[in-house]
Amino acid sequence: MSAHRITNMHLLNSIKPISQHALFKLLSPTNKSNPIAPRSMCMKTECFLPPDQSRIVDGLIPIFTKRPFCPDSPKVRDFGSKLTPKIVESVLRSFKNWKIAHLFFNWASQQSGYKHKSYTYNAMASILSRARQNAPLRVLAADLVKSQCWMTPGALGFFLRCLGDQVLVEEANLVFDQVKERGLCVPNNYTYNCLLGAISKSGLVDLVEKRLNEMRDSGWEPDKYTLTPILQCYCNAGKFEKALEVFRSMHEKGWVDSHVLTILVLSFSKLGEVDMAFELIERMEGLNIRLNEKTVCVLIHGFVKESKVDEAIQLFDKMRKLGFAHDISIYGLLMEGLCKNKELEKALYLYSEMKELGIYPDVKILTKLMLSFPEERQILKLVEEMQDELGEEAMILLYNSVLNGLVTNGSVDKAYSLLRAMMGDEGNGDVEMDELLRIKKPVRPNTSSFEVVISGLCQIGQLDIALGLFQDMDRINCKGSLLLYNNLIDSLSNSDRVEECYKIMREMKKSGFQPTQFTYNSIFGCLGGREDVAGALSLLKEMRVNGHEPWVKHTALLVKKLCKHGKVAEASNFLSSMVQEGFLPDIIPYSAAIDGFVKIQDMDHALQLFRDIGARGYCADVVAYNIIINGLCKAGRVSEALDVLNEMLEKGLVPSVVTYNSLIDGWCKSGDIDRAMLCLSTMAGKEREPSVVTYTTLINGLCNAGRPNDALELWNKMRETGCSPNRIAFMALINGLCKCAKPDDALVYFKEMEEKDMTADTYVYAALMDAFLSNSNPLLAIDILKRMLHRGILPDAIDGNHQLIREAIFKLSKDSITSSEIEGLVAEGRISIVYSLSDVVSEDGDERVS
Repeated sequence: MSAHRITNMHLLNSIKPISQHALFKLLSPTNKSNPIAPRSMCMKTECFLPPDQSRIVDGLIPIFTKRPFCPDSPKVRDFGSKLTPKIVESVLRSFKNWKIAHLFFNWASQQSGYKHKSYTYNAMASILSRARQNAPLRVLAADLVKSQCWMTPGALGFFLRCLGDQVLVEEANLVFDQVKERGLCVPNNYTYNCLLGAISKSGLVDLVEKRLNEMRDSGWEPDKYTLTPILQCYCNAGKFEKALEVFRSMHEKGWVDSHVLTILVLSFSKLGEVDMAFELIERMEGLNIRLNEKTVCVLIHGFVKESKVDEAIQLFDKMRKLGFAHDISIYGLLMEGLCKNKELEKALYLYSEMKELGIYPDVKILTKLMLSFPEERQILKLVEEMQDELGEEAMILLYNSVLNGLVTNGSVDKAYSLLRAMMGDEGNGDVEMDELLRIKKPVRPNTSSFEVVISGLCQIGQLDIALGLFQDMDRINCKGSLLLYNNLIDSLSNSDRVEECYKIMREMKKSGFQPTQFTYNSIFGCLGGREDVAGALSLLKEMRVNGHEPWVKHTALLVKKLCKHGKVAEASNFLSSMVQEGFLPDIIPYSAAIDGFVKIQDMDHALQLFRDIGARGYCADVVAYNIIINGLCKAGRVSEALDVLNEMLEKGLVPSVVTYNSLIDGWCKSGDIDRAMLCLSTMAGKEREPSVVTYTTLINGLCNAGRPNDALELWNKMRETGCSPNRIAFMALINGLCKCAKPDDALVYFKEMEEKDMTADTYVYAALMDAFLSNSNPLLAIDILKRMLHRGILPDAIDGNHQLIREAIFKLSKDSITSSEIEGLVAEGRISIVYSLSDVVSEDGDERVS
């Protein structure tokens, strides 16, 4: 190996620490070097298809975009038999909706004779990354590895970048290692650079250094695109000395550009080294490298966010000296920070400076300024002072700021009165007008004025006044807006006034405004709350025609409410109707419907619906699997639940504590307590911390199996692991010990429960009394009775434990040791005479009353 090669292989290891003074010396104008031309790291694949394949692409696109999609149609099956990776990639790139693209991708993977290649995986990864859909992106990463798909270094690098853009560092590392280990790709320097870029966003310094050493050991020399993410990683992690070391090596190689310097400047500012950041910016000028306006705004924004407003203003002054233009957004940002810090004089000074420079504040700046004054009188006084200085348009903005300030401060009534005054209708306000509130200069309200006040009225429930104000807009020839219509429709929907919603929507259309997705979903939510399936389906048809999607939360609300009231079949049919209308409901409403079938103990329909959603291209999540597993376990079908668990594991889903709790409960109820205990060990092996529900279920199961000592051992283990028993756990243990004829042990935990101010249910008292009576200990039995009477929870006739308590009291009344005490309690009125009598059955089976 040559000396040159060795030097580059140990590029970072040979770097000496660099001081701040040395940094600025490096950046002096005399210290120049030739930068290398940057190279693009973006991978873009163009698919040039022959005419026959282009026709397939053109045929597939409308099948998936013009729903409903029917996978079993002859035309779809015919296209499926002709798929190639280039066709799939071209179709994927044509979709604007990630859900449709994902549906097509999954459908294609199921076609006989077809297999995804690296470029189809990359096309799907790019779509999911841009849409910020991390969950399906994780599944895609796992599928890529399972597919044994061969990848070029560039293709692997592109996939890693997609994961890195969403900070999926663990997944990026796993994909890189597994693809490399299986011989599916031989990474090059570009691949490593993409991996380092993904890791750098998380600030994992140790991992970055490990991968850098691995890259060098593989024979690849670090370049500019290697060191830039490493510099970023050190900065993000606060390892500033190491960041400076990397910067020095980049400068010596001529790799420093505006992006690299911006990383360093931003890191200075985050560490509060404002002077160093300023000096570095000035040194950059000598190298003909300037920060752009966006970076300046980011720096100032960072200072303001950290309440370092003085430093932000200082930076702004320096920027102006370096020739940066005066910008209204920066002024607004600085004034916002000053107002937040209650430095109103400085904020007003900046406001005056803006006016002198001919920069007029927008409504946002005025609003922030107005909202900063503690009293409304000060706000209105400021308005009065500005009336002579501003033109008509600025006056409207100003008054709208006042309206917004009043509404924000909770004085909606005064905002309403002010708006009425602006309309020339002062006498209509319910609030007496302050002298300062009177209009001295004609100011005609605009649509924004009404938007502010009507929104405020809607928020405080004054919907009828808001509607009246909305109707009065016509009187002054002020037109409505999309925002106004949507606010009113949303407020009417929230008030369950759906008929008026439709009326406003009709007016909206007549005024030339097309209802938006928000409009339709506001009404759809109201219909869902009413369980109006017919109305919801009718609205969905109109939404489909206009290209709008129903929101998941509203679909889920309708399904959950139907299931809550036992209309599970109707809920399932509604989801099917949605599919027929061309909508694919989300997994959440499907899970709600499955849960509905589980609750009515109709597991066959629950399983059928669960399988149907898989056939429609959905990947069921952990919640959906948990619902099915729980239902099967409750129905005593634990073996089937295990099959579903294995299916869940095969798809790469990680079982939760809820999953294991359901299985444990199923085994306990079926009498297979040993297998339930084995599952507890499995949870520890899977790093799933058992919950109090887990332990409670097992303790109850052990007691039912006649193993009270094992139950007590598990109770102690629960406490040792830091899992504190709750009220339900105490009651399960006490009741279980009573069943196992160990009332003395149960009494110990019962007293501990009382010391913790936990109130037991009546069945616990009944169990203790019965156990003590069976153990020939009436004194302790009557002591439990007195404790229950002290708590005032003697069950009435409709309580399931009424008869048990009654029989226990009867036995105590017939026992010579306790009979007198029972008579005393009856005499005191603490026990009804009914409780001292009990229907008992004689030994020969004849019923008698004592």
